[in-house]
Amino acid sequence: MATLGIDLCDAGFQAAVADQETARPLPVDDAQGSGEWPGFAYFDGQKYAFGRAAEDNWFVHPRRIAHTFWTRLAHEPSTIGPIGKAAAFSELAFHFFSDFTRRARAATPADKVVLAVPGAYLKDPATEEEKIGLLLGMAGELQLPLAGIVDGACATLCDPRAGGFNPALPVVLVDLHLEGADITLLRAEEHLERRDFIHLPQSGSAQLLKNFTAAMGNRFLRHTAFDILEDGRIEQLFFRQTKEFVLNGAPEHRFQINTAKRTYEMLAKRDQLTADAQGFVATLVQGLQSFLHHSPHASEPCTIALTDRAAIVPGLEERLRTAGFHRILKLAAAAAACGAARLGESRHEPAADLADVPVETAVPVALARRTAAAPWEAHLQKLRTAGAPRLQPTHAVLDGIGQPITSGARFTIGLGSLGADLALPAAFEIADDCSIPLTREGGRLWFVDHAARASATTVARTPVEAGDRIMVQCGGAAAEILFAHCNGVGGGRAHD
Repeated sequence: MATLGIDLCDAGFQAAVADQETARPLPVDDAQGSGEWPGFAYFDGQKYAFGRAAEDNWFVHPRRIAHTFWTRLAHEPSTIGPIGKAAAFSELAFHFFSDFTRRARAATPADKVVLAVPGAYLKDPATEEEKIGLLLGMAGELQLPLAGIVDGACATLCDPRAGGFNPALPVVLVDLHLEGADITLLRAEEHLERRDFIHLPQSGSAQLLKNFTAAMGNRFLRHTAFDILEDGRIEQLFFRQTKEFVLNGAPEHRFQINTAKRTYEMLAKRDQLTADAQGFVATLVQGLQSFLHHSPHASEPCTIALTDRAAIVPGLEERLRTAGFHRILKLAAAAAACGAARLGESRHEPAADLADVPVETAVPVALARRTAAAPWEAHLQKLRTAGAPRLQPTHAVLDGIGQPITSGARFTIGLGSLGADLALPAAFEIADDCSIPLTREGGRLWFVDHAARASATTVARTPVEAGDRIMVQCGGAAAEILFAHCNGVGGGRAHD
């Protein structure tokens, strides 16, 4: 038997199954055959619908929709349900959870279940007692063989498919839910442990998708003279096309609305989505920067890990790099579910009593996808010629391609993920911290040996001139950078 992991993120519930050392996403189809499970509920006056079926009525019957019941998981009444008897948030969550888990368990037999929960559920003892208590009640009612409940960020970094991170640096995970963004700071020492957390309201995928729909709808009106707001069903269709455009990552999308009289079309570009997301992205990055500035557990540099839900936000990665975050780890879909399943697979049996189900914000570091930075070295080889001083280099040449050397105070050779001016091949990414800064002083470029720089307070430096080479090696990866002077570009002879 296998272990079932479930990610309780209302932007889209996801499941995974683990068996021994492997974990894989588990598709869970609803009654209409859709694999999407956003945290929406819809009441048509007689019965409820959940997930994609409910979301498909968001713009058609907005007053019959609820999509905050997972965020506000409690016994408080929601805004939908029979007249005079609105369903509680916990009731909506139970019916949603019941439908999802029933279909997930039908898709694959599992003798253990582990839940990855939003970080906001574990922000303080009172909140944890209320929300985790409700989840345990649901699990008991559904007779789930619950083996654990784990913080979603911890589970995400245990996904065996994920790329590794440097355990010596803090990892800051950014995730999007429907109503806000979660930012979690973790450290990998004896355990992979959550050290700090913040929830940013108004930075969720629901708001982002509504903004995109409105902006694209205005463009559609200007382009076709057709207003999608004339009919809720048409607006809903336009929303669905907008969401698919955001999620599929395509460079462009042709919006199409068919009426009884004619067809209206508009070609949209991804650059337009990036422009529309600027305000959202700026708020999110500012929130991240403020969080790191005030957190007592933060340090520089750090690794920014983006869930698949955060990574698809147009322009977010570029804005992070501009803000100085060069270590970015993008995670696969269902990472939290896969990590939760793997965590459950490492345990023997589910808890016999629900009161004994472990609730964790720290997991064994052996389960985390961490890496140790591989050692690297760089050496400058001087061109030995007699005569006048040689020319200053204007270009650094790697694999036959020249990179102009700017007149700034520093020119860096190293990993593209660290924002180097000249990026080394991808094989060097195993080094993690490979960076060779050449500094400019007195009109010349200077090189300081990496090993010497690490072992001495005052070290000799060597000028870099046209014809010199820097040899970089890390494991089996090697690169040679030739420094050249191109006439008419600038620079002059070196002077002592």
